[in-house]
Amino acid sequence: MSKYIASFFALSVLILTISCSKLDVNPLEKALMSNHPAIQKVMHNLVAHEVQILYTQIDKDSMGNTVFTEYSFQLDDEQYFYPASTVKLPAAVLALEWIQTLDSITTQVPYGFKGDTSLYDLKTDLRLIFGISDNAAYNRLYELLGRDSINSKLRSKNITPVRISHRLSTPNANRAHREPFFFWYSGDTIAFNGGKDSAIEPLELKGLHKGTGFLQNDSLIESPMDFSEKNYFPLRSQQELLKRLFYPEKYAQNQQFKLNESRHGLLSRYISDVPYSLGFRDTTYYDAYGKFLIFGDSKDSIPHHVKIHNKVGYAYGTLTDNAYVVDEAYDIKFFLSATILVNENGIFNDNEYEYEEIGIPFLAQLGREIYLYERQRKK
Repeated sequence: MSKYIASFFALSVLILTISCSKLDVNPLEKALMSNHPAIQKVMHNLVAHEVQILYTQIDKDSMGNTVFTEYSFQLDDEQYFYPASTVKLPAAVLALEWIQTLDSITTQVPYGFKGDTSLYDLKTDLRLIFGISDNAAYNRLYELLGRDSINSKLRSKNITPVRISHRLSTPNANRAHREPFFFWYSGDTIAFNGGKDSAIEPLELKGLHKGTGFLQNDSLIESPMDFSEKNYFPLRSQQELLKRLFYPEKYAQNQQFKLNESRHGLLSRYISDVPYSLGFRDTTYYDAYGKFLIFGDSKDSIPHHVKIHNKVGYAYGTLTDNAYVVDEAYDIKFFLSATILVNENGIFNDNEYEYEEIGIPFLAQLGREIYLYERQRKK
């Protein structure tokens, strides 16, 4: 374990001995009152940063049933933020659920698209999505499922509100047409027609027009950027998806994901593993490359007893992490989802955002504050 991480866990023991009898009623308020500069810098300019947080404690009642207790800060489904790569999680889950309905198709059966000579497989797509947040892998799953199917399936499980409308980082990302595709199984092809999705209806929410300008084709457009046709995946919906994955018994059968033990295990492993464990040896992909909460501001190794099942997103100055945190050494389990905007100059699509200076330090320290609270609270 690195010195940075070891120091954090040693400090947590000291804090426990000092403050175990001084628990605040609202742990989120306590976390956001921290004197840590990473927290204070954001709290002193809340309007600009559009922070939303949802924290859920996990306990057992006297009958052994799981009990959720939620705390939130500025949580508002009607206040838009750009979800970026967090939309890859529902696409991955629904793709796994879909192929389970297909006879003989596994996560390792190759598939391809009309006009594309390459072959792919779902297991590799998932590894790419959760290891390095690969956009092309997400786009392939989007192509297989279609936005109409993604949205209807999420809503059928009462994961609402939500509106997935486009692919990521590709030309014509919101086109309705999807190419025909096929699975290559035992020397035979199983063909699908692709299809055409419904037209995108503009959202009607607060905060859809952001900033004072944006870059388009290397030209500055001096008007707010319009997000009304972009993906929409608010924080509560994101966390509700994670809760259904890890505590399905809390939900009606028709709101659960239909994944067998093998596929659920694969998904659980991939969304918690660090890039190195998923085969990405490049040092660019350090342990916390896709883990903003708790460890995001460090390139040190994450302790093996801490598992963060999550999906992050960052684009257009918006950082989001939706996580289920498990520390096996201390019997800690909680959900924490948070988003923050860091775009000081008010210009979108210019790649000048304060991710490293403000956003990631804030999310990392927020995660540590909640983790320390979990260490000391009675369960």
